Formats: sequence, structure tokens, C-alpha cells
Amino acid sequence: MQVQNVWSKKLNQIALCLLLAALVACSTALERESIDAANVHLQLGVRYLSLNNLPMAKENLELALQSDSDSIPAHIALAFLYEKINKHDEARVQYELALKLDPENLSLQNNFGRFLCDRREFDKGMELLTKASTNMLNESPWMPLTNAGRCQMAMGDRKKAATYFEKALEFNSNYAPVLQEMQKMSYQNGDFKAARNYLARYLTVAENTPESLWLAIQTENALGNQMLAKDYTNQLLEKFPYSNEAKHIKSTLPPQ
Repeated sequence: MQVQNVWSKKLNQIALCLLLAALVACSTALERESIDAANVHLQLGVRYLSLNNLPMAKENLELALQSDSDSIPAHIALAFLYEKINKHDEARVQYELALKLDPENLSLQNNFGRFLCDRREFDKGMELLTKASTNMLNESPWMPLTNAGRCQMAMGDRKKAATYFEKALEFNSNYAPVLQEMQKMSYQNGDFKAARNYLARYLTVAENTPESLWLAIQTENALGNQMLAKDYTNQLLEKFPYSNEAKHIKSTLPPQ
């Protein structure tokens, strides 16, 4: 009878272990299924975001977070979406949730730092951008450096801004956003030849924007090159007829 009781206890222990293993396996399977669903919705959300289909992007990103509330990419993508529709409080919440989950995420530090600078929270923004740009593990330091330069421009310190932009160019001499910033800064400083040169460098890696064309028009007019200024004007009106820059040009043209 004693031997039977021992074996009965062992069988009960084995059964309990098997049950626990089955529960763990089931839990793991459910977690994997949830993560897989989150990834599918995340990919769809980002895709719709790139197509500017914001309602479908929002729906899928929210579904991604329902499946995996710790999905940092989903939080960041949703923050970016909220920025696009000018819901800045909601964007801040998403950035803060993501930063809480991963305080050392370099891309997040860059994006949230830029966001804070855009909201004129310069100290907090610069703190994050500095962390991102000085981290030795950052493979793209020119991105937070460019945003730090923009932050300094918004603060009215062109000298510091130029330092950040030049540092960004040291890391990546073909980074289009910083080349455009240098075009703008050179024009504002009255260095029109430098502005022209930065535009030429910019156009080797990117297409003109309404702003780059507007600056090119002003630059060539300042240099006395009316024909090239007219060519840039035509490009602006043809490629970006509904831009604010084109509207301003049209308002200065004589009535036909």
C-alpha cells in the first residue's frame, strides 16, 4: 500500500508537470499569435501611412497596439500620424509611452526630440537630440545633428545651428535635409553663392521642393541672374502650383 501511494504521488506530480507545461505552451502560442497579429497590422498601418491613407493607417496601428501594447514601432508610427493631423497631445502620449518602454532607442530620441523642439520645448528636445547624436552606437548621427541645428535655428542661434549642420555634413555630406538647411541659412546670411552651391549639391541627391525652388528664385535674383530665376519660377508654378510659395509668386504677377 505504501509503494502504491508513492507511485500515486509521482503520477500526480507528473500529471501536474504536464499540465503546467501545456499551459505554458498554450500561453506562449497565444503570445506568438498576438505578436504576429500586431506585426501584420503594424506593416499595414505603416503602408497606409506612406500612402497618406490616414484613417486606415490609424485603424491598423491601433489594432497593432491592441495585440501588442508594447510595440514600440506602432507607438512611434501612431505618434507620427497624430502629428500629421495636428493632434499634438495624442502624439506626445505615444512618444512618451514608447520612450518609457525603451529609453535608449536612438530613433525615438531623435523623433521625440524633434517633436519637442517643434513645440518650443527646446531644453527637453535638445537633451534627447544630444543623447542620440553623441551615442557611439548611433549609425546615423547626422539625423539628430540636423534636428539639433533646426532646434537652434528656432531658438534664434544661427551660429550654434551652423555648427550642428556642419557636423552633420561631416558624417554624411549627401544628407539632403541638412543640405537644404544650409541652402536656407546661406541665403539668410546673404551668402548667395554658397546658397547656390548647396542647392546644386542638394539636387544631386534629391528633387526640388517648393521651399528649395523659392530660395533658388530669391538667390538668383540677388545674384542678378534673371533668366535662371525665371526658370526656377516656372518650375515652381508647374510642379507645385498649389504650394504657398507658388501662391505668393502668383500674387506678385501682373494680371493677364
